[in-house]
Amino acid sequence: MVVIVVFDGVTLLDVAGAGEVFAEANRFGADYQLKIASVDGCDVTTSIGTRLGVTDSISSIDAADTVLVAGSDDLPRRAVEPALVEAVRSISARTRRMASICTGSFVLAQAGLLRGRRATTHWHDARLFARAFPDIAVEPDAIFVRDGDVFTSAGVSSGIDLALALVEMDYGTTLVRDVARWLVVYLRRAGGQSQFSVLLEADPPPQSPLRAATEAVAADPAANHSVKILAARASLSTRQLTRLFQSELGMSPARYVELVRIDCARGALESGRTVGETAGMAGFGSAETLRRVFVNHLGISPKAYRDRFRTAYA
Repeated sequence: MVVIVVFDGVTLLDVAGAGEVFAEANRFGADYQLKIASVDGCDVTTSIGTRLGVTDSISSIDAADTVLVAGSDDLPRRAVEPALVEAVRSISARTRRMASICTGSFVLAQAGLLRGRRATTHWHDARLFARAFPDIAVEPDAIFVRDGDVFTSAGVSSGIDLALALVEMDYGTTLVRDVARWLVVYLRRAGGQSQFSVLLEADPPPQSPLRAATEAVAADPAANHSVKILAARASLSTRQLTRLFQSELGMSPARYVELVRIDCARGALESGRTVGETAGMAGFGSAETLRRVFVNHLGISPKAYRDRFRTAYA
């Protein structure tokens, strides 16, 4: 039995994506019984405002092979309902493996099921997750993470990736390949969450002397932005500049410049620029340097990124 735990505000694709994987697996010879469970057994309202039918209350399920807790945009931003936390903690003792989809990881964490484990969540909330639960080793770039019999997955559609992996563990590669083909999804996608995430979200405070330096980098990413030149722009010594970058932005000046250049390159590739053009515009000098940086940071090549993310009309 596979149980997907839901609640008001649950992201519909978290439920439907994973659920369809198990349902389609049955077409090819698997034997999954799928249950949708809420705390009280009542139907819930999803993220898009529609009602979702619930088959069981969580407490009524005597035993399950797999329990997946779906996510919601609200989970990282408010206290998780104590009744939901307790229900998930309780059912974890009656299942072979626990899993979360997207921000469902916050429920597992609140229930103490991720303590001392490796885990992931949606890239947008990974830093918050790590701060809120310092006893969890957060892997922000992973599509999904397995730590023993507990699984966590990244944002939304990664629930499909996780469900495919669980089916493969249960029924093997041949069956799960048929499921992936039928659903028109990759059995294993290339790269991690970084290819989707905003790599640079930090800004210095409005009155910070770093503003002059960071604005210069943003205005012309391809220019020479050595520590010495940036320090002169900010009217600081190189030591002061480095210390402020670390304290205000949590990174070195060189790291900041590299992330700005990557974001510049991503925008150029998304608009249809060639890899060679992009390398020059973003300040990487050569296509090979750009390729190395992309593979290191995003897990895919610039060409693969361009093919995957450029606009439909580029």
